[in-house]
Amino acid sequence: MEPLLGHISKNQVRFIRSLQQKKVRDEEKLFVAEGDKCIGELMGHFELVTLIQNGAERMSSLKNPQGSLAVFRQRSLKNDNLSAEAGLILALDGIQDPGNLGTIIRTADWFGVTDIYCSKDTADCYNPKVVQATMGALARVNIHYVDLVESLKLIVERSSKVDSLKFPIYGTLLDGRNIYEDGAIADTAGGIIIMGNEGNGISAEVREFITHPLYIPSYAPNAHIESLNVAVATAITLAEFRRQFTTK
Repeated sequence: MEPLLGHISKNQVRFIRSLQQKKVRDEEKLFVAEGDKCIGELMGHFELVTLIQNGAERMSSLKNPQGSLAVFRQRSLKNDNLSAEAGLILALDGIQDPGNLGTIIRTADWFGVTDIYCSKDTADCYNPKVVQATMGALARVNIHYVDLVESLKLIVERSSKVDSLKFPIYGTLLDGRNIYEDGAIADTAGGIIIMGNEGNGISAEVREFITHPLYIPSYAPNAHIESLNVAVATAITLAEFRRQFTTK
């Protein structure tokens, strides 16, 4: 697709709208971002294909269009397995809501987590709603789509042979240990934090690899809410990890 200059044709409008579909994004290796801030953050990290500052409302996927719209070329998503050398890692097991995924990516960026490993059924990080929710953090966080069970299996196999590779695998579970209790988080700054699906939590297959189950307690009396939104839970978990290892 060539950069759009001057008049935008109906075919060009139709094409940009079609990028809301994953199938088209995958085929064209393109994605859409909207709003000056988000576009500005992505500039220099992704190849700019098209920038539209007038008339973008016709192509917007947002309820409240941001005025400017850009089409970027996708970076090749990483498909490599989990690495024990990557420090603190976030793993997502079946996160399906685009808004949640985008917020998690933005939160990871805030807390200095540079690698997120997603199960194959996690939402597409180039979905327009995900891109908007990241507010440009997509430029700084590496997204990997992997077979999460196989990746965790490899990590466990490697760590059983090399002591230096042994590090904790955390997961947020309703029957986990209070995250604020001493010793709930291991005395090492590295590890994998697994966050589960919005409705079903962490799958049974992935749960088997968790060495340190964590629980975020509710402090509301007679609370009727069973669990937190996954993006909120991710923020609380990462904040507690960073607090503990900043004060040690």
